[in-house]
Amino acid sequence: MGWKGVRHHLPAKVVTIWPSTKKAYKNATGGAEKGQTERYHTTLPVYKSQALATEGDDLSHAKWSWAFCLPVYRDCVFFASGQESNGPSQLEVQLDALFDSLRDDKQDSKNQLELESTMNYLTNKLKVNLENAEMFIVQELLQAPSIGEITRKGYVDGWKMIGAGASHPEHAAHVAALKSGLSNDPVLFKKVYKYAFITGKERDQKSLSLENALVFWGMLFSHPGMEWKTRNNDWLDLWKTFLGEKWTRSVNKDMWNMTLEFALKSMVDESLSFWNEDGAWPSVIDDFVAWCRQKGVGKPESMEVDA
Repeated sequence: MGWKGVRHHLPAKVVTIWPSTKKAYKNATGGAEKGQTERYHTTLPVYKSQALATEGDDLSHAKWSWAFCLPVYRDCVFFASGQESNGPSQLEVQLDALFDSLRDDKQDSKNQLELESTMNYLTNKLKVNLENAEMFIVQELLQAPSIGEITRKGYVDGWKMIGAGASHPEHAAHVAALKSGLSNDPVLFKKVYKYAFITGKERDQKSLSLENALVFWGMLFSHPGMEWKTRNNDWLDLWKTFLGEKWTRSVNKDMWNMTLEFALKSMVDESLSFWNEDGAWPSVIDDFVAWCRQKGVGKPESMEVDA
C-alpha cells in the first residue's frame, strides 16, 4: 500500500527498527551454525535441566530451550520445557489466533492485514497515535513491509521474540513502554528511525520522496521521538527550511541515515565543530552546514591569531 495510500486515512494533521535476522542454533556445542536474533532482546540457548549451566558442565548431550534477555542486556528470563518442541508453541498458536481475529475476510488475505485492518489494529488495539513516532515503533517491531500492511509472520515472530504475552492489552503496554524510552535511548531510536525508511518508501522505489521524508522527519524528531533541538537552535526547523529552499531530489538511504548521524552530533555540539570539508558527509549535509553558517548558525568559535 505504501504511505501514498495510507495518508488519506490519517488525521488531517498528517499529510503525506533493522531487518530481522532469524537463525537457529543447529547444535549448541558442535560448532555448527550459531546465530542470533537481534531485536530489543537477545536470544540464547539454555540447558533446560537447570536454570543456568555453570562453568565446567558437560553440555555436549544437552537439550536446549531458549532464554529471552531483556534490556539492558543484563537480566534474563529463562523458559525451559520438559521435551523438545515438534510444532508451534502455545504462544505461537495464541498469536496466530490473535492475528486471525484482526483479519477482515473480505478485505485481507490469509497472511496479511491490509490498510483498514492495520489502521484499526494500530489505533483501536494498540492505542497508537498515527501522527508521531509511535507508528514507526510498531512498524519496526513487526517488520511491516509497508505502511498500512502487517504480515502474519511479522506479527507472530515479532510478538513471540518480545515475549510480551498474547493479548492486545499486553502488546499495547509494551509499545507504550518503548514509546516512553524512545527519546532517551539512542539504540532504540536508531533502529526505529532506520526502519522507517524501509517501511516508508514505495515498494518499487529505492528512495523516499522528499515530501514523505519531511513528514517522517517531523514525526521522528519530535516528541515522543528524539527532539532535534539544542538550547539555541531548532535544527529540525532549520533542516526542513533548508531542504525546502535548496533540495528538490528524493531522499536515498545514505542521506536518510547520515541525517540521523548529523542530528545526533549536532545535539551534542551545536557549533558543528565536528563537521569538516574532508569528512564523509554527503554533499547535502555539507551544503546545509554552509547554509547555516551564512545565517550565523553553528559558527565555530573564533580562533586566536598571533599578533
